[in-house]
Amino acid sequence: MSSWGVRVVALLAAVGSYWLVYQHGRSVERAEAVATSAQRDSGDRLAEVLGERGAREEEQRRTAAHEEVRAHAQEQKTIAEGAAAGADAAGQRLHDEAGKLAATVGCPGADPAVAARGEAARRAAMVLSDLLARADARAGELAAAFDRARIAGLACEKSYNALVKPPG
Repeated sequence: MSSWGVRVVALLAAVGSYWLVYQHGRSVERAEAVATSAQRDSGDRLAEVLGERGAREEEQRRTAAHEEVRAHAQEQKTIAEGAAAGADAAGQRLHDEAGKLAATVGCPGADPAVAARGEAARRAAMVLSDLLARADARAGELAAAFDRARIAGLACEKSYNALVKPPG
């Protein structure tokens, strides 16, 4: 074989071995890239699972806090209704006593002027008794409405705070 032939064979052998080394390097790089990608994907999935778990725990915390607020508001409503019923009973007794007092006002007598003044006083007492009854009933309605609004407002505030502020 001529020297050119040997040189060509040597050159082809060198290029071939260079090609094999290059291909091996590329396959190693691809394997490392696949491994890195798999590791990153695994880490991403782990972070996703932990995020979902944290979100579920937060949702459960918020639900429990909301339920606690609702139960407390219901308890406060029951207490307010009981107090209102007691106040209504006391008001009714007061109305009864005022009606009895208004009915007894006046002086029966022989003098028509005294009897007229007594009748006027009795009518005035009856009007005042009726006015007291209506004012007390309206005050009871307003107090009950205020109690309901206050309880609902406090429950709303507590529920909101439980949603936006973590317990601490």
